[in-house]
Amino acid sequence: MAAALCLSALLAPSFVSAAEVPLPRQRPATAPQGGAAANAASASAEASAGGSQNPFLNVIKPKNAPAGPAAKSNLPLSQQQVLANISASLGSFRTMQGQFIQFGPHGEQSEGVFYIQRPGKIRFHYSPPVRLDVISDGRQVAVRDMRAMTQDLYPLSKTPLRYLLAENIDLTSDRLVRQVRQERDLIAVVIVEKTAFTDGKLTLVFDPKTYELKQWIITDAQGLNTSVAIYNATTGKAVDPKLFRITYDLAH
Repeated sequence: MAAALCLSALLAPSFVSAAEVPLPRQRPATAPQGGAAANAASASAEASAGGSQNPFLNVIKPKNAPAGPAAKSNLPLSQQQVLANISASLGSFRTMQGQFIQFGPHGEQSEGVFYIQRPGKIRFHYSPPVRLDVISDGRQVAVRDMRAMTQDLYPLSKTPLRYLLAENIDLTSDRLVRQVRQERDLIAVVIVEKTAFTDGKLTLVFDPKTYELKQWIITDAQGLNTSVAIYNATTGKAVDPKLFRITYDLAH
């Protein structure tokens, strides 16, 4: 319930407060690891991570997003500069790895490790009891559920991951960014899409001093929020290319 309240507060129309951003926390040592309770918790977390609320898959396609350099923006010059700094920060690395924690729309919580190799490649590996992997090989995204032994594939170009994994990242156009909210402890960049085919919001949260990505939140057409916070992130380290390989034999 606390996590759900944090997410609602973070995406409310009022100004974002740093105190309302869900922070990573360790799994309690007393948390059940077996039995019916653990299996139920695992199933709930996997349903949130792998189902319609998966924060990697909700399709948000900006209207008329420019393919080349950004068009003239109507955003204030100060916000245009902030977006330019954020774009430069996102484009400054080719590899990143660290840990993540995910909050589902009903208070579900899961965590794991992630690896990024731009352009196009990412791997999110969930920690037990959740048995999920999200893999992008540069062209498509696979959601692999080792509990159900299933794998679903989606075009990378139709997921929010494309904003983070592009060869050239540019968030400076107001045709892409609906709103920039700034506070002493965070910057929130809001991307909204409302069409006959999709209705959703993507909020990217950055550190105001370093412009590093700290969190993103997906709000779907029903107003349900799923949040992913990343931490202990390092850049520039070599990443095993096998991590981004999508295989079709789930037994290996």
